[in-house]
Amino acid sequence: MEHTAADQPTCSISEQVASKSFVDGNKRIAAALFLWFLEKNRLLYRADGSKRLADNALVALTLMIAESAPPDKDLVVRLVVNLINKEN
Repeated sequence: MEHTAADQPTCSISEQVASKSFVDGNKRIAAALFLWFLEKNRLLYRADGSKRLADNALVALTLMIAESAPPDKDLVVRLVVNLINKEN
């Protein structure tokens, strides 16, 4: 599956959490990277400056991605892409 700018952060979070690259804080680091990636790719805010997703929705999404089972990865990616799509 080829990844677009919208689904790359989701894949990144699941890979970061699954790989347990750090001794502690893997979910927090993955969440920070998710927000940074969305910001850098202009996916965090709409053109008018309002947030695409509320803070609590971003937290819930990040935790859902982090806790999702590997077989569900494609489903989770599609869900997140639909939620952060620039058309929404």
